[in-house]
Amino acid sequence: MDESDALLAALHRTAEPKAAQAVEHLLRHGSDAELARINAVHLAAAAGLDDEPVIAALLHGARLGLVEMAWNVLCPSCGGVIEAPGSLRGVKASGYHCAFCALDSEPVLDDTVEVTFTVSPRFRRIAAHDPDGLGLWDYQRQVFFGSGVAFPEPAEFAALAQRATVDSVELRAGERMILALQLGPEPLIVLDPVTHAAHSLAIEGEPTLERQDLALVFDTARTTAGRGTFRSGPLRLSLDNRSHGRVLPTIFRVGPELDALLGGRRPFLTAKRLLSNQTFRDLYRTDTLDIDQRLKILSLTFLFTDLKGSTELYARVGDLVAYDLVRAHFRILHEIVAAEGGAVVKTIGDAVMATFMGPHRAVAAALRMRAAMQALNVQRGADDLVLKIGLHEGPCLAVSLNDRQDYFGQTVNVAARVQQLAAAGGIFATGSVLRHEEAARHLAEHGITARVELRALRGIGEPVPVHEFT
Repeated sequence: MDESDALLAALHRTAEPKAAQAVEHLLRHGSDAELARINAVHLAAAAGLDDEPVIAALLHGARLGLVEMAWNVLCPSCGGVIEAPGSLRGVKASGYHCAFCALDSEPVLDDTVEVTFTVSPRFRRIAAHDPDGLGLWDYQRQVFFGSGVAFPEPAEFAALAQRATVDSVELRAGERMILALQLGPEPLIVLDPVTHAAHSLAIEGEPTLERQDLALVFDTARTTAGRGTFRSGPLRLSLDNRSHGRVLPTIFRVGPELDALLGGRRPFLTAKRLLSNQTFRDLYRTDTLDIDQRLKILSLTFLFTDLKGSTELYARVGDLVAYDLVRAHFRILHEIVAAEGGAVVKTIGDAVMATFMGPHRAVAAALRMRAAMQALNVQRGADDLVLKIGLHEGPCLAVSLNDRQDYFGQTVNVAARVQQLAAAGGIFATGSVLRHEEAARHLAEHGITARVELRALRGIGEPVPVHEFT
């Protein structure tokens, strides 16, 4: 058995069988373009599988060395990759600029930081491992743009690319070229996908027969942007590569063809989703954020649980029995959280803090937790394990606390306080959870109603509408 076979065998031992098969088939038979930036969500859909086991299989593959993981900071407008650090530690809290769109942005883990996987060269070499060998459009598709950009089918793509492109050249380090162009009425943009430099050409005024000049220099500074105004007529465009590698300056017509070429979108694996994935938290427990990092999340759902009367439980049944019961309760809660696509952030005494991508998954988990504890109590013939559960959704910061990835902000505080309000066996949630359409539908399908009451939360200024599931 060679190294590749050994790595795949290890993947099959750790990942769900069908997901492992899908990943192996892609790694063995996928095209170079498919393996340059693997979109876990797209792979799952193509294989007819749920997302979670495929994401888990790719995470195990990254740990084994079959694939390499990247955290791509995306332009929120064009979907281009502004920076692609190998870990979340490399994502800056602010200060990103897309020259192509002339747009400044800060990374938001909900939708502008994606996680992709590239086949490792130790398993299989692909063209993207040597990006200087890629042609213009292969470079654009495999390196410059993120996995959420859905390009048209090949025949349509070729026709659109031809109509949207005025010219393109390849310049090696130190090379210079002069292009003679005839400007029409439409605006143009010169983009180099290697250095991320861009220069917009606006067309104004009456046409001219006089030659106009524009000199562009490409150097080691990334994401430089420029803008100039010209008239329809002749233009001498000077391109000078002063960087240390090759550049691929391309002149695009700004218009519907370029929009159709680059405007398609498809779901992708976001950083927010991965941070709320149990497999990721288990495998990368201390390998996420630096101690001083603060990364923004616009919406995350928190679930807090606590056992009612756990101190009395130890006194009533003895330390050994109580310890085994509490461990069984933790195991069940972990399984339910993972099954609903969430992740346990931490346990605090007999309490659990978990996160979910959306309120509907947290609501489903809460109902399953309550039912599971009731079933366990019936099985034992005693009401020893009774949960109190609180839910809240809102913005927060992803941070590093006590050498692990955690969350900070008022949303976390409110969720914890809501749980403290819950009576034995109760599930309390804020209005932000109940306003979620899928969460409300899930409650209705299970015959659950919610009684609302304004409640004061410790440390929170104004009373908060709190809903109790009945």
